[in-house]
Amino acid sequence: VEEFIYGRKDGIALTLLQVKPRTKTNGKAIVWVIAGSWYSSYQQAERTIRPSAMFVDKGFTVFLVILGSQPRYAIPDEIEDVKRSVRYIRYNAKKLLIDPNHIGITGGSAGGHLSLCVATADDKTDSLSQDPIDRVSSRVQAAAVLYPPTDCLNWGGPGFNFINNKMLQLANSIYGAFDFTKWNEKTATYDHITDSSARNKIAQDMSPIYFVSADDPPVFIIHGDADKTVPLQQSETFVARLKEAGVENKFVVKKGGIHNPNTMLPEFLDFAGWFEKNLK
Repeated sequence: VEEFIYGRKDGIALTLLQVKPRTKTNGKAIVWVIAGSWYSSYQQAERTIRPSAMFVDKGFTVFLVILGSQPRYAIPDEIEDVKRSVRYIRYNAKKLLIDPNHIGITGGSAGGHLSLCVATADDKTDSLSQDPIDRVSSRVQAAAVLYPPTDCLNWGGPGFNFINNKMLQLANSIYGAFDFTKWNEKTATYDHITDSSARNKIAQDMSPIYFVSADDPPVFIIHGDADKTVPLQQSETFVARLKEAGVENKFVVKKGGIHNPNTMLPEFLDFAGWFEKNLK
């Protein structure tokens, strides 16, 4: 395991842990987004080293990506951090001993949401950036996630939008993830965005279901039918959208599965096979 700095913001280093096979490598990379309730920490990454063996044993190099996360940073900032990590890995592919054209992404819950935000994003780069990493694509070639939020405007059913429900966010310890701000040039401060329509627009922009297109990479989702944290509906509607767009997908509804990867076994272990198939 080796640590790398993939970016910096506000004077703080953004880091990832590279977990690689001791012997034979297949040259392919898996980005594992470390984020529970849109919170990310080094301790979470450390706890993920052992589970990453499911990929490493197959020859994959795994990158455990730690984000600038809530409560200090909101979800739009986190999405940009994940994109930055993919760009960093691709730009440094030779040094990291991976193929830049074979990168998969994975995560659970909020990590799954952020993974799908990147997987469905347009392949835009900043060709004029002074930083060469920003001139590299953040595109991934496959995704496999557990119980991901996908639509903030329709939570559990049509029309239930919790974006402007501060009390609900506080009750679930996720308020910081939805504390959207914008830069005020006059005061040199970040102002909180309180306008409901503006917040709804941000919520749509960070909901991957609205960005599914035919050129998206293959997606594998596992979601339990007893999940009380993220409604099964979030995955069901997203997969329906994938099918409409003609995107290759696999969807497993785990009977009795709750919001815990231990209840997703043995299906969770199939993620490695999914990446073997789609990162050829």
